[in-house]
Amino acid sequence: MAGILAINELLKSMQPVLNQGEYIFCCLAGSLADYVHLNPLATYAEEEGLTLILKAETADKAGITYEGKYSLITLNVHSSLEAVGLTAAVSAKLTEHGISANVVAAFYHDHIFVQADKAHAALNALKEIG
Repeated sequence: MAGILAINELLKSMQPVLNQGEYIFCCLAGSLADYVHLNPLATYAEEEGLTLILKAETADKAGITYEGKYSLITLNVHSSLEAVGLTAAVSAKLTEHGISANVVAAFYHDHIFVQADKAHAALNALKEIG
């Protein structure tokens, strides 16, 4: 099944869902093989190091330091990787409410990490779209 390309259809059918748990972002030296045992939700290799998105409890147990905790909102709509405007619309709506958005696009869905203490406000703001 192909993902949805049309922005109006994406916004009308988008169903944001707040996932359980809190997550952290960290940047560590080494390779993914060094951290696979932490079961990261996502990774990205940058010049400065390996960015990991981990469950906060996993990071705490491993003694990994981080700057803040984030909640995860999944946009339950199968967006195409070639769709134009979804990230902009979501970011604009959250900006209206003073909430930062850290977006991760995966194959089927877009995932938005927001400050944990603003998760419910972010979810309500995203439900206003469409």
